[in-house]
Amino acid sequence: MTAAAVGLINCHSCGLLHKATPVHSYCHRCGASLHLRKPDSLSRTWAYLLAAYILYIPANVLPIMTTTSLGSVQSNTILSGVNYLLVSGSWLVALIIFIASIFVPVLKLMILSYLAISVQVRSSWHPRERARLYRLAEIMGRWSMVDIYVVTLMVALVKIQGLADIDADIGTAAFGAVVVLTMLAAMSFDPRLVWDNAERNNE
Repeated sequence: MTAAAVGLINCHSCGLLHKATPVHSYCHRCGASLHLRKPDSLSRTWAYLLAAYILYIPANVLPIMTTTSLGSVQSNTILSGVNYLLVSGSWLVALIIFIASIFVPVLKLMILSYLAISVQVRSSWHPRERARLYRLAEIMGRWSMVDIYVVTLMVALVKIQGLADIDADIGTAAFGAVVVLTMLAAMSFDPRLVWDNAERNNE
């Protein structure tokens, strides 16, 4: 027996359960609008995902950091930065940057795309596993910002006039946008749609 089946609505903001009413209602605790399911969940999820896919290309192709040292200027993308760390012997830092900045965003995009497609085709395949995948995508999103934190710290710390200087480049903005868009996509997706399809196919 589900909450929807017994006439209960969950507040998206604070999680408080309410009795469903025929007219539009608001949460008694936080005042947010109540909806049986997130409005236009799939449409908004796909919009954020498509924008993230588009921006993922410049985020990895364009330089995220420009280093000036003793007159020489060098621009680094995420991959070239990881390669530099490997060559210099900092393999642990390189591994962390690779996982957080390349592996995690791609994995999150793939998971959310799979979930959106499975809901659209009304799949009833393993809803429990798909719910776990959604929770995984939601948790991992914030760790993608590690690379942005590293660039921000280096820009703030390395400022030696005439000797060394580090500046964030345009790729940083593109990568930050990808991270934010994937987080918004995860927030827009309603995992209860997975269970709706499973229940509909079992009827």
